[in-house]
Amino acid sequence: MSKISIIIPTINEANNLPLLLSDLSTIHKEGEIIVVDCGSEDRTIDLANIYGAKVYQSKERNRGLQLDIGARNSKGDWLIFLHADTRLTHDWFRKINPFLNGNNNYIYYFKFKINNKKIIFRFLEILVNIRSQFFKQPYGDQGLIIHRTTYFKNNGFSKIPLMEDIDFLRRLKNKKDLKQLNLPIFISSRKWERTNIFLQAIKNWNFRRRWLKGESLKSIYSDYYKK
Repeated sequence: MSKISIIIPTINEANNLPLLLSDLSTIHKEGEIIVVDCGSEDRTIDLANIYGAKVYQSKERNRGLQLDIGARNSKGDWLIFLHADTRLTHDWFRKINPFLNGNNNYIYYFKFKINNKKIIFRFLEILVNIRSQFFKQPYGDQGLIIHRTTYFKNNGFSKIPLMEDIDFLRRLKNKKDLKQLNLPIFISSRKWERTNIFLQAIKNWNFRRRWLKGESLKSIYSDYYKK
């Protein structure tokens, strides 16, 4: 068994994936990197292969399915789920290593930071970190570090294209097991740059509200990716 398996879902991430894979190169022989692609038309798969990642294919554009494919093909004791447009610090693995020798029931996530110097993003960081730390509601873009026994005991990610992170964490019996690391993950600002940051936050809240009320994910997915 490897110590860690890093699982990254992708679709046309050739511009971002090499940066993340470069950050992950510090794990050396401690683990494996798994990329689960769902039909990229750019060089995403070629780049994943160049960096030595194991590549799997999903027949659907479905992030929950991609993450679960990665988990079920993993060899690591700990599963680390990352989005392809995130970045990590140079010493990230050294700093999380002590936690990987601790309680297997804990689910860790990184401190939310946005890779953009504009002041407005500092307000968003504060709000997200308050929501995560005090209300126990981290999201998948903050990176989730889950022991494989905990992952499978809780039936893993559902095969849904959106809200798979919220769905999984809602099924946990003990939210006290969610622990924020004092270590940042840098999130790309691209999804907020296309629109007003506060308007996007309201839209995201409304998408979650609609899903929690039982609306079809197909309908929400269509609106979420509407240009």
